[in-house]
Amino acid sequence: MRVPRLVGLMAVDARETAEARGVLLAAPDRPDFDLTVVDYVVRQYPLPGSEVPRGAVVTVWFDLGEGEGGGGAGVREPRLPQPPSGGLQRELDPPHDPFALLR
Repeated sequence: MRVPRLVGLMAVDARETAEARGVLLAAPDRPDFDLTVVDYVVRQYPLPGSEVPRGAVVTVWFDLGEGEGGGGAGVREPRLPQPPSGGLQRELDPPHDPFALLR
């Protein structure tokens, strides 16, 4: 059988999905996993789509590990070096009429 995708699901939905697919869940960062309801799964092992025997244990985590994110929206201050100037250039003056003197 294939491991279902649990990342992004709330704990209660992850438990229901795992039960329906015939796998067991373990959550090392939540000792009270059976009581956890609204926390979201942020990673899982084995990965979704992996072949495992029926009754295999899928480990899920609800907190990101060290260096895995949690940095919020990121840095928005300008960084150096700035992008090179250029891009759109000003419009050129319209060409003069070469026959203006003859008219």
